Amino acid sequence: MPVTRLNHAVLYVRDLRRSVTFYTEVLGFRPVNMTPDGFAGAAFLQAPGSTNDHDLGLFEVGHDAGPSLAGRSTVGLYHLAWEVDTLEELERLAGRLGEAGALVGASDHGTTKALYAKDPDGIEFEVSWLVPAELLDEAALDARRRIGPLDLDREKARYGSQTRGGVGISTPKVPA
Repeated sequence: MPVTRLNHAVLYVRDLRRSVTFYTEVLGFRPVNMTPDGFAGAAFLQAPGSTNDHDLGLFEVGHDAGPSLAGRSTVGLYHLAWEVDTLEELERLAGRLGEAGALVGASDHGTTKALYAKDPDGIEFEVSWLVPAELLDEAALDARRRIGPLDLDREKARYGSQTRGGVGISTPKVPA
């Protein structure tokens, strides 16, 4: 089964309107009209720049739903990771997530520069920029074995704020 990419994720949320507002206003997703007739309590969203019919499905389970115990006392999903094209975009999202009170961490994984945040239901997600294959060096590869604090100014100086991330890693290299 050669998986080429994640097509979409589906989350159970307490308050559909609150979650749609968060994902649209903070992360820039846009609603797509594909909810089946007579099926209340669901929304489908598309990420900016995506060509998927949807990237995120949200299903309301109600305000009485308890928090996820995954990783504390039950098995379950830890987080989803979405990739952005540039360090400038990662920096912009760090600001948006911080303003929304959603940013919970930022890490340098050597080959990946990552932000960690939680949505209104406490569901964690990651937003990351991947070092392009042609810029990988021994220092970046060695750093994969440890997690350090993310210094976006340093990374922009090293790689460039507009350098397209993930090329040759998660996205194909475009022939010249």
